[in-house]
Amino acid sequence: MNRSILIVIADFLLVSLLTFSSFEVDKMLPDKTPAKVQPKLNPDSLSGNKDLVNVLKGALDEERRVRQQLSGELSQTQENIRDQGSLLADREKQNQALQQSLLQKEQQARQLEQERGVLQQQYAAAQTNLVILQRQLETTSTEAKVSKEKLVLTEARLREEFEKAATMQQKLAEMETNRQTLESEKSQLSNELKTAQTEKGHAIQQLAAAQTEVQTVRSEKARILQHADKLADGVTTLAQSSDQMAVRIAALATNSGNLAKEVREYRPLAANTIFSDFATNRVPGRISVSRSGMFGIDHNRKRDIETILVTDGTNTMAICHVDDTPFSFMDPGTDWQGLTGTLGRGPNPLPIKSLSFCLLDPRLVMIPLTQEEARQLGSRVYRLAENPFKFQEAVLVGAREGYYGECKFQIDLATPQYVRMDRNLFKGIFGKFNPSRGDLVFSRTGDFLGVMANGSYCFVMHNFKASITFQFGEDAPQQYTGSVLSRFFRLIAAMPIRLQ
Repeated sequence: MNRSILIVIADFLLVSLLTFSSFEVDKMLPDKTPAKVQPKLNPDSLSGNKDLVNVLKGALDEERRVRQQLSGELSQTQENIRDQGSLLADREKQNQALQQSLLQKEQQARQLEQERGVLQQQYAAAQTNLVILQRQLETTSTEAKVSKEKLVLTEARLREEFEKAATMQQKLAEMETNRQTLESEKSQLSNELKTAQTEKGHAIQQLAAAQTEVQTVRSEKARILQHADKLADGVTTLAQSSDQMAVRIAALATNSGNLAKEVREYRPLAANTIFSDFATNRVPGRISVSRSGMFGIDHNRKRDIETILVTDGTNTMAICHVDDTPFSFMDPGTDWQGLTGTLGRGPNPLPIKSLSFCLLDPRLVMIPLTQEEARQLGSRVYRLAENPFKFQEAVLVGAREGYYGECKFQIDLATPQYVRMDRNLFKGIFGKFNPSRGDLVFSRTGDFLGVMANGSYCFVMHNFKASITFQFGEDAPQQYTGSVLSRFFRLIAAMPIRLQ
């Protein structure tokens, strides 16, 4: 309430009190009869009071209007305060969520920093081991060369000894022949001694000479035999030493091969080298499918495919993505009645006998090959990566286009058969690029790592386990390809969204 209105109300009350009050005059005048005073109302004073009342009513109405306005403003202000309180609570929750996210990011950053330190230590240790292995390889190579030279010298000496032994054996044979001849001559001389007594003296001299020569021959023969025995012992010892040296050389060669393998496994290849090797060794092919339609119209579909040959050490497969084939995962699927296909270049390609779908991810297609068929194709057979997580980077090659480049990948514990490729770090030879499903992924050592299931996740291939196999030929209708393809469609649809 305003101060001016309070003053007006107070003045009105005071005037009303003075107007309607009566004073007792007899009490003021002693010893006189009190006179009755009749109050007289002045019409002018009443009209003034009415004006005052009208003014006060107007003031009261104004006061009510102001109070109502203030009440409305108070309600609006309270509503605004409540809205601001709820907004403040929401902002407080957002701040708490942001603080929690910030703490998680800081923890992840610290964990990544620790992992980075560990990886740097491992990399430094690997570099040190690589230097040591290179030195050992050089030392082993030097020793192998020296041992090889020693072996050559030993073989040369052995040949000389064998030649000497052969010469001695030849001389021994000649001496034996001479001895036999002398024995024959001795017998002849004895006969001649009996028949010709006149030549006895001369024959005795000849006999004595012959006996002396025989003794000389026998002594020479004994000496040659003794030398031959010693030479045979030396040849045996030398042969044993040669065998031992051959064993040592084989062991050194094996160690050299192992060292070379370890050096190759720890030596990353350049992306250019891996792509050049892929471009040279990929194997083209063609798959045709057919079925009968309405009114006897045949529906045919052909698709040219690009595959690579991969082995696990026992089996060999031609690998590609299902999108590169005529088969499509849909519900309902298509029942194909004829399945044919070939692999390889030239006028005599290899016929495809069967086609399998991977057990863990049917989008990966495998075509089994024998060792003879793989040799006939004449392309390099890649090995499955024994340790796919040895390096943090991998090399991605476009299956249908000519892009390639290095990229980093991360292990996702929620999807142990897949690794998540870091799309922000894909850098190709022609700048940044986005991978697509069906692209091939190789480890930094040039081994086969897996196939991109979509644009972000790569399926890491560890074995050749298959779920369903289509036999190519005339019995395709009994294989119910439509139900198989629709089942694969539902299987892919049931996977997590990030893997579809």
